[in-house]
Amino acid sequence: MQTSSRYLIVGGGLTGDAACKGIRSVDADGSITLVGDESHPPYARPPLSKSLWKGEEETTIWRGTGELGVDLRLGRRIVALDLERHEARDDRGGSYRYEKLLLATGGRPRRLPFGGDDDVIYYRTVDDYRRVRALVEAGARFVVIGGGFIGSEIAAALALNGVSVTMVFPEPGIGARIFPASLSAWLDDHYRGRGVTVLEGASVTGVEAGRITLGDGRTLEADAIVAGVGIQPNVELAARAGLPVANGIVVDAFGHVGGTADIFAAGDVARFPLAAFGGDRRVEHEDHAKSHGRRVGANMAGSLEPYDHLPFFYSDLFDLGYEAVGELDSRLRTLSDVNGLSEKGSFYYLDSESRPRGILLWNLYGQVDAARELIRASKPITRDTLTAGTR
Repeated sequence: MQTSSRYLIVGGGLTGDAACKGIRSVDADGSITLVGDESHPPYARPPLSKSLWKGEEETTIWRGTGELGVDLRLGRRIVALDLERHEARDDRGGSYRYEKLLLATGGRPRRLPFGGDDDVIYYRTVDDYRRVRALVEAGARFVVIGGGFIGSEIAAALALNGVSVTMVFPEPGIGARIFPASLSAWLDDHYRGRGVTVLEGASVTGVEAGRITLGDGRTLEADAIVAGVGIQPNVELAARAGLPVANGIVVDAFGHVGGTADIFAAGDVARFPLAAFGGDRRVEHEDHAKSHGRRVGANMAGSLEPYDHLPFFYSDLFDLGYEAVGELDSRLRTLSDVNGLSEKGSFYYLDSESRPRGILLWNLYGQVDAARELIRASKPITRDTLTAGTR
């Protein structure tokens, strides 16, 4: 059976939903088909490791995509594109004709070279959340592999819900790739104070039947193992179709792929020009998924405005929280006006000329726009300017 529509969205995540909303902001009536490999309609992912563990209802995550008059084809995966014929084919034999195509294929969790799906939960979907929630209610003992964005959030969420949690990661501290060393070490101690066993600098060399083997020969026992070790972009469909791929699908400022007028990509999978820093970037956070998806969706419908948004991201870690803009890389020099890490303030990540590349707003909210302006202004920040209160 073949379906025809003006717009075909490949991907059922936040970006796909945002693209539908962007299309509808310009084209109220054009037919939209969205094909997603999950059986669920689009939903917000951040609550899966944040607010749902603090009492928020699961009903709040759904994005209402179907209410836009979108034809949702769920539990299906597009496996082939015929760009000349403007056709796509899914893994169940369905065929789709389109006028405009958006690749919002997102990413998939990086996997360990050992242990199957019965051994390790690669935490990303609402079904993963439900599986882990059931294990928590059964009083399971958890080992979380990974000390980055997802690992730190899910470990905190599990500990808040009263189960035994051990974190294992090879870096010297929690969030060590983005946080200054002092903050990363402080977080290790904070997690330990909240009952989490933190094993930093520890590599995992094997997983089997609830037993985790570490590089130094130690073993850990767990009822459940959760891994949060990053994602990799789903570029295979684009690559098979001959579209440009380089750690993501390469797009221009409007979301066009390969100089075409009818093929677009957005969100986690897209490598896009980021004017504030020069060059191209790929960003995996919620704000970008929504803002890029909406902008590119509107462009598909004829708006054609460049995407010049500087995305931000945020996290909740027990009673702590942060928002961040730009490039957070622990290898960069930082200045901070934070007196005590349980207090609020900012960390400024500086280039060789002391200009801000990224700003971490630690326990500080409502300052994202101001942080964006500082980064765009590209003026040096020194200890004297911080002391004088210049932000």
